Amino acid sequence: MELRGKQKRFLRSEAHHLNPIFQIGKGGLNEAMILQIAEALEKRELIKVSLLQNTDEVAEEAALAIQKHIHCEIVQIIGRVIVLFKPSSKEKYQTISAKVRSV
Repeated sequence: MELRGKQKRFLRSEAHHLNPIFQIGKGGLNEAMILQIAEALEKRELIKVSLLQNTDEVAEEAALAIQKHIHCEIVQIIGRVIVLFKPSSKEKYQTISAKVRSV
């Protein structure tokens, strides 16, 4: 699902109040973390991931790696914070994606 400008703007406003639920640290981005991010996206649809100061990862590269593995949308990258969106496959979790389609 390719997001349009208005949809990204809506998702950015929804993500503004969220706290990052994943932190990429010294260990970097690994398969276990990508799996956990995928599971969180399935339930929440919209999450923030932050990169700690002690990591060697670059936010853009980490976001692209996550996008490649999970097939999610990168909504925004600000400094060391990445906002990701993926519509849930389960109907009971599709609260944000239902609003995004109507925008």
